[in-house]
Amino acid sequence: MQTIRALRRLRAGAGLAILAALAACAPTTPPPSVPVAAQPPSCVAAASGDLLTGNWLSVSSEKGVAGALRTLYTLKPDGTMNYVEQIKRPRTPSQGLYETGCWSREGQTLVLRTLQSNGVPVNLRDPIYTNRYRVQGVTAHELRMSGPDGAVRARRMSPGYRLPF
Repeated sequence: MQTIRALRRLRAGAGLAILAALAACAPTTPPPSVPVAAQPPSCVAAASGDLLTGNWLSVSSEKGVAGALRTLYTLKPDGTMNYVEQIKRPRTPSQGLYETGCWSREGQTLVLRTLQSNGVPVNLRDPIYTNRYRVQGVTAHELRMSGPDGAVRARRMSPGYRLPF
């Protein structure tokens, strides 16, 4: 009887030794690395007296879309921007898009770089969030430019103007 107990203990000890040896041979995985969020670019202030600075409202209609498309470009002197697009349809609540980010002027090109869309940070590497408009003319009252979706004609609005929702 003691021999059987001794054999069981020996078998249990050998099993533990084998498990310990196997555990020591198992590959260790490093802890998962936490991706570092890309730092949003800092906005650069516009040149003093740049006529693009201000609130610009464009109202248009697009083929196949019922209602008026209203776009408000708010280009601030500190280089930040708000871009609000709203579609107004008869007998239907307005639907809109609200983007914030930076704007800059590269010669005759207005560059809008979205950092947040409807309050959510965007993928900064996605080119859809950078829009370029060729400025064809800007006065104290009117902005004419061409962009990815064609010609844009906007009129200057008062500094605190917002689109009514």
